[in-house]
Parts: sequence; structure tokens; C-alpha cells
Amino acid sequence: MTTNFIMQAPDIARATLDMFASRTRAGAIIPFGAGTPAAYCFPQVAPDDTLLEAAAQAGCDAAFVPGDRRLNQVRLVAMDMDSTLITIECIDEIADMQGIKPEVALITAAAMRGEIEFAESLRRRVSLLAGLPVAALERVYDERLRLSPGAERMLTGFAAVGAKTALLSGGFTFFTDRLKARLNLDYTMSNTLDIVDGKLTGGIAGPIVDAAVKAAALRRLKLEHAGSEGLAVAIGDGANDLPMFAEADVAVAYRAKPVVRAKATHALDHCGLDGVLNLFV
Repeated sequence: MTTNFIMQAPDIARATLDMFASRTRAGAIIPFGAGTPAAYCFPQVAPDDTLLEAAAQAGCDAAFVPGDRRLNQVRLVAMDMDSTLITIECIDEIADMQGIKPEVALITAAAMRGEIEFAESLRRRVSLLAGLPVAALERVYDERLRLSPGAERMLTGFAAVGAKTALLSGGFTFFTDRLKARLNLDYTMSNTLDIVDGKLTGGIAGPIVDAAVKAAALRRLKLEHAGSEGLAVAIGDGANDLPMFAEADVAVAYRAKPVVRAKATHALDHCGLDGVLNLFV
């Protein structure tokens, strides 16, 4: 099977393209996509990690993509929420309303690196939020939550080929439910904060949605929607996404930690989420 070398970035200088044309000995430089990000295909290039490293040094995302992989083969797209579909870690911003963001953020970062088991880290962080009014969650959603660059364009592109979308998150239903309605997502799964008399109790209501639960959900949805010929795509940034990556046909690490990039099919560090569309040619 032939592979194509794909380079993309918000902007790529012509001199950079010419340099990679020489290095790859590709017979052509083919622009594609809608232009944001700028994406180029160097056809029939054998995989070579040094090319990926050189592209990263040039400020570009790069990937070796099978020549027969097509966007219309994608039947399911499963995404993490915090620092993937959206730019923030919701629990860190909630903690900021309690005046304890640094303490909670340290636990969040350790969990994303895989240094603390996720369920334990979540319990520890949520316990610190006891007594916070629900109105603080509204403020986080209204004032701080922003979609990652290219998110809506990516979702529109996958919707155009009939792919189902799933937001599988170790975060909270307060946010995933709102994003589902806002973005017309097909499925969501996340944790429910325990609330009594309009205040957080510091606990989780019901079973914790952790890495294994997310992976099981992707596996179930893949069987239902992708079958034996369709593709399931997973997008995430933290260690909690790795079991989900293992279930996907194509796993994309988005501005992710090194441990996550190492286990992904492809990584995006410079482009927005719409760069995922350019991994299908």
C-alpha cells in the first residue's frame, strides 16, 4: 500500500515546501483541503520518522497517511472534551471560583501525564469543590469555555459524510450536555457532580467515567456504526484517552502530552482540530 506524506500548518512558506519536495523526492506537491490550515500532499512517500521530525522543527504538523484512506470511510468520531474539543480544563476553572485553582491544576496535570490513577485524581479534585454553588459552573461555561480552534469546521466536515460524533469525557455532564445541544453531537458520556440545595457536595453521583469506560463506549459505538469496513476516529490529549486510542482505527493526539503522542496514529501540535480532516485524502 502506498503512503502519502501530509504537511499542514496555519501557513507554510513556499521554500519549506520546496525543501520537503527535495527530501521526499515526491513527484508533486498537491494542495488540498479548504485552505485553513494550509495542507499539502506529497504522494507516494515511504514512512520516515526523520521527515516528521523535520516538519515539527519547521512548525508544521505532518503525517504519513495510507493512500486509500478516505474521509467518507469515517463512521464515528469520538472526542475527549477538556483541552481537546474545548480549550480549558473545566475542573481547574471551577476550582478557580473556589480560589484553589493551583492546587487542583497540579492534580489535573499529574493525572494527564499518567502519574495518578484517574478515578482517584477525580475524587481528590472534586472533594475540594464542596460547598461551591452551581452558579459557579454557569460562570465557567459562559465566561471561560471556548471551543478549540477549528472544532466547528471539523464537526461540519465529518457530519457531511454521515459520521456520528461522540463526546466521551472524564469531565462533567453540566458541560457535555450543553455542548451536545450546541454542536448537535450524537452521543455524550461524562461524570455527574453531586449537587444538594444548589451546591456541590464534593462527590460524584453514580459510577465514575474513567479511561476504561470511555474505551468501552467507543468499542460499543464502533461496532454499532462502523462495522467491519468503516473507520472510527478518536481524538484526545491526556493519558486518560489512551485506552480509547487503542480501540480506534485512527487515533489523533491533539496538542498532547508526549506519552499520548507516542501512542497515537498522528499528532497535531500546530493546527486546529480541523487539521484532523486533512488526515484523510
